[in-house]
Amino acid sequence: MGCGHGQGTMKTPLALTTIAALVVPCLPAHADFQICNRMSYVVEVAVGLQESGSLVTHGWYRVDPGQCGVTVEGAINADRFYVHARALPPYGTSPQAGNADLCVGRQHFIIPAAGRGCSRPGQQLARFAEVKPFQSDAGWTAYLAEESDYNDEQARRAAVQRLLTINGYDVNPIDGVKGRRTDAALAAFLKDHNLPPEAPNSPTFFDTLLDAAQKPEGTGFLWCNETGNTVMAAIANEDRGTIVSRGWYRVEPGKCTRPEVLTRARRVYSYAEALDANGQLLRRGGKPVTWGGRTMLCTRAMAFEVSDQKECTSRGLNAAGFASVELAAQGATTLRLKEP
Repeated sequence: MGCGHGQGTMKTPLALTTIAALVVPCLPAHADFQICNRMSYVVEVAVGLQESGSLVTHGWYRVDPGQCGVTVEGAINADRFYVHARALPPYGTSPQAGNADLCVGRQHFIIPAAGRGCSRPGQQLARFAEVKPFQSDAGWTAYLAEESDYNDEQARRAAVQRLLTINGYDVNPIDGVKGRRTDAALAAFLKDHNLPPEAPNSPTFFDTLLDAAQKPEGTGFLWCNETGNTVMAAIANEDRGTIVSRGWYRVEPGKCTRPEVLTRARRVYSYAEALDANGQLLRRGGKPVTWGGRTMLCTRAMAFEVSDQKECTSRGLNAAGFASVELAAQGATTLRLKEP
């Protein structure tokens, strides 16, 4: 890693987020590599360390908003550091920017020679961003940050706002600022789930919000995966005559996921496809396993948000048939994804 002073930023997968880190003068090997999350998303992180030409990836490490988490422990003398951050399933994913395709596993993993292709079942390539962390008392440190440039407290508040919105409560805008609308939505969530007033101060409150977003009870629109395979799903909302498609949302077997739906929406469009054990489109009898309809909208292989639905393929996008889904006036509208 080079020596000097400066600041680098890199687009990463989460809603125009950045990975920011400082370059510092050369120092001897330092213990641990930690990631600090100043985004409004709960994320799982994978890291890559290159030392003397050998590159090893490690993952997954959960890091909550406003918190720091140690990824690799012990004395580290890496030449280069790489980071890949993925949002948990209720959020959906966004385009992964970066400069290196490295191997990751489905569960906790350590993969040597991760830059030379993925050799074992269950491994797949993911786009990593190279970062230049700074050294602190806790070891090497890099930050995940959004363009909103939240501090720790604001990141946690914005993350609560985002999950309340996913759970169907009216919080917008998601800005990390305490206000009456956020207080009212939070109070309604606590009441609906029989939680005490002090629950938001608990270190497990993000788990409570995430669990609620993956259960069929409540409000809004959700997919429930009743298959034995992971499903990736996309949603489209109509806003002032324009249909905006967005994906992908990961729906694990036996789980439900709520995508973000516009307030007072009466209809959404849905498309979903099943993945095999290697993360590829599942096929049965030579046909892909998908759930959709007749409304052709734009998608792409990586995560996306598309507002122009014309001539998808000529613009380097994919076209998929989405199903039109009428939303219930009250309660939840559940689309159950079953084996064909």
